[in-house]
Amino acid sequence: MTNVMLRRSVAALSVAAFLAAAPCAQTNAQAQAQTQAPKFKSYSVKTPDGLTIAAQEWGNPNGPEIVFIHGFSQSHLSWIKQVANSDLAKEFKMVTYDLRGHGNSDKPFEPEKYKTGKFWADELQAVMDATGLKRPVVVGWSYGGRIMADYLTTYGTAKVAGLNYVDAGQKADPTFVGPNLKNQPAMMSDDLAANIAATRAFLRGCFSIQPTQDEYDDMLAFNMMVPPKVRLALGNRPLQVDDMLRGLKVPVLVTHGAEDKNSNLIAAEYTAKMIPGAKLSVYQGVGHSPFFEATPRFNAELAEFVRNAQKGN
Repeated sequence: MTNVMLRRSVAALSVAAFLAAAPCAQTNAQAQAQTQAPKFKSYSVKTPDGLTIAAQEWGNPNGPEIVFIHGFSQSHLSWIKQVANSDLAKEFKMVTYDLRGHGNSDKPFEPEKYKTGKFWADELQAVMDATGLKRPVVVGWSYGGRIMADYLTTYGTAKVAGLNYVDAGQKADPTFVGPNLKNQPAMMSDDLAANIAATRAFLRGCFSIQPTQDEYDDMLAFNMMVPPKVRLALGNRPLQVDDMLRGLKVPVLVTHGAEDKNSNLIAAEYTAKMIPGAKLSVYQGVGHSPFFEATPRFNAELAEFVRNAQKGN
């Protein structure tokens, strides 16, 4: 065999060896990614009014219980830094879900599916029942606070161990509203370009400490899953629950970013003042999303709050 032929044979064998090994390398990389990906159990939850809600269970199935409610135009992935956190996952059973009209849940266009408070309350109870939650701490972010109000007005606190209001105003007062909400009307437009531009601006305004570009891209993707008609139907719901707040007898933590541009700090101060024994935790230098902007502090405070709340059960 000549030197040229020998070199060609060696090259061919090298290419063949590389091609043979490539699938194994790809398989190994995929296996590693799957190992590192957060593990959760999926549920398809039926509500009493006939919708299918996508819910997820994370963490320790035998641990103290937490259910998270995301905000306007968001998804269960908003809570990824809680449910995928190894410390919280080791200790707590955590449930997330996509609200009706959001994420992977059903998205009816009938306004009454969003205007009726009992539908929201029944939806949360259906998620709790399907995932086996007995008496969780309920964590509601932003619009999630309205759903907490719907639930408490309908069901009371018999099946709730504690409440964590996260930048979630409990009174429809114009002085409580921040400047970022000016983006919401265009988010309800059928003009796709205008809708995208407003959604981008709104999402940026939800943070004082901005997410990474990859994180922002993910958020923009699930924000755009919410149809304009759904966003429109979510608005103009009454929120007059002062008497209910005064009568709460479960542990309450009110968490709020001092630089929130959606809900002014006075909204959180009002909620904490109205609820007997409520604790107010203000995050300086943080915007509308303390669970994402100041994750270590938020997770530590939530863990301590849940432990203490469960002791009273």
